[in-house]
Amino acid sequence: MSARRSQHGAPVRVFVYGTLLAGEPNHRVLAGATLVADEARTEPVFELRDLGPFPGLVRGGSHAVVGEVYEVDDATLAALDRLEGHPRFYTRTRIALDDGALVETYLLSPRQVEGRPVIDSGNWRAR
Repeated sequence: MSARRSQHGAPVRVFVYGTLLAGEPNHRVLAGATLVADEARTEPVFELRDLGPFPGLVRGGSHAVVGEVYEVDDATLAALDRLEGHPRFYTRTRIALDDGALVETYLLSPRQVEGRPVIDSGNWRAR
């Protein structure tokens, strides 16, 4: 499923789960964003993999992944896309959270995370 772009400056909600979380090294990219939820969870249909300095979220697991949701403008969304290498590395995709909210997030393919450890807790900070 392809992610939608914001239209005419309308804010987009983005779920972050790794180095973009508050207190993590890439959080600076979200400096102008509005925190919407500091305790969000995906539906339990994902797997979080440990890629060393950062995690990878993939479809097809049975874990709910913990993260935060931010409302971002077009400029911040573009900066996030550059950081995450969308669409060549991560793919920005719309997903549902456990409360039914639809948000954008960055996914990897199962091939990209093959052989990497699973973070069973679904929580990057608790790895």
